[in-house]
Amino acid sequence: MEKSKSVQPKPKSVPQPKNIQVVNIVVSTSLEHDIPLEKMAAVLSNTEYNPEQFPGLVIRIKEPKTSALIFSSGKVVCTGARSMKKVEESIQKIIESLEKINIKIKIKPVINVQNIVASGSIGMDLNLNVLAMKLDNTEYEPEQFPGLVFKLMEAKATFLLFSNGKVVCTGTKSEKEVHIALDKLIETLKNVK
Repeated sequence: MEKSKSVQPKPKSVPQPKNIQVVNIVVSTSLEHDIPLEKMAAVLSNTEYNPEQFPGLVIRIKEPKTSALIFSSGKVVCTGARSMKKVEESIQKIIESLEKINIKIKIKPVINVQNIVASGSIGMDLNLNVLAMKLDNTEYEPEQFPGLVFKLMEAKATFLLFSNGKVVCTGTKSEKEVHIALDKLIETLKNVK
């Protein structure tokens, strides 16, 4: 005798963010040491330094593929990493580069996330004209740019929305915040009538 299988009703599925990935993490830190930028620029080939135009030195790191601004005060802004592990690797590469000019960093720099940029799809088409009229805190100039800018105040995030459901999220400071902001975005979009 066959046992009958109980059929559970499927919960209503809300389109979940699809393929949302961190594409850029911007961090700042201090090496707590003065840095001789001219010497660094003269010795290291992967740097650009033009103090007449900008007071920071740009260093480009091949692996992980990132860039950093280094200031003579020892402050560093690093961009381009896609994970905190890659951020830490980049900061370590900068410290190793400084050792080549006899600068020894004795501290473990405290890394402060300034911004995380994530992109992907929310799995639904969007009528940007309707959203621009019905949502607060939007900017939409389709003649100039095909995306709608939407500031989601309660999530402290700014989204770039496209009609095909592609999104870019910026302003968050952790991957967890990215996902919370995306959930709030989807909830907000579903309530637009």
